Amino acid sequence: MYTLHYAPDNASLIIRLVLDGAGIPYRTALVDRAARQHHSPAYRALNPTGLIPTLETPAGPISETGAILLWLSDTHHLGPAPADPDRPVFLKWLFFLSNTAHADLRQIFYPHQYAPADGHAAHLEIMSTRMLRHFALLEAAALQHPKLFAAGRPLGVYTIVLTRWSALYPETAPRWLDLSDFPVLEELARAQEARVETPVVARAEGLGAHPFTRPEQPNPPEGSVL
Repeated sequence: MYTLHYAPDNASLIIRLVLDGAGIPYRTALVDRAARQHHSPAYRALNPTGLIPTLETPAGPISETGAILLWLSDTHHLGPAPADPDRPVFLKWLFFLSNTAHADLRQIFYPHQYAPADGHAAHLEIMSTRMLRHFALLEAAALQHPKLFAAGRPLGVYTIVLTRWSALYPETAPRWLDLSDFPVLEELARAQEARVETPVVARAEGLGAHPFTRPEQPNPPEGSVL
């Protein structure tokens, strides 16, 4: 059985939804961010970056959201196999989500790591504009490749969790994403909420009744988002 090291409403949410959606057995291990457990020697031994998530597998621990999703996809047939004609498209958008969209969104979450305090407003404007372009690309990709971007599947889950965070964080900044501007992604959000695993995970992480179509600040029963 796998062990998913998680914190509520962190990138581990993506992995948790995919695992639950595919019926893959796993256990969770809370990483208490308030207690700085992600920087503890024990956690760093699993994931030297101190980032969340980490998935412990019989093959060893795997970190990085995109790497975990690719490994799960190949191991459990959740995406196109290497010889499948859709494989290049799958890889392209998985790496775009991981290396470009998620990485850019992280800059909005943690502006102090990327810009001086007096430049945060300008930084948000630049990065939110970039993110809206990314979501436009994902909207077109989801329309063109609906099976790859289906609810419960790695690309669909990754995309829709990024829209959730874009609607919520940082709490003190102006809101810049209106999901109704992206009707394909909005429908994907509704489809993800309709799946049986979503309310289970939402209760476990305190995400509310409509975590993707009407996201609200999390109120987790255990652990800390930040």
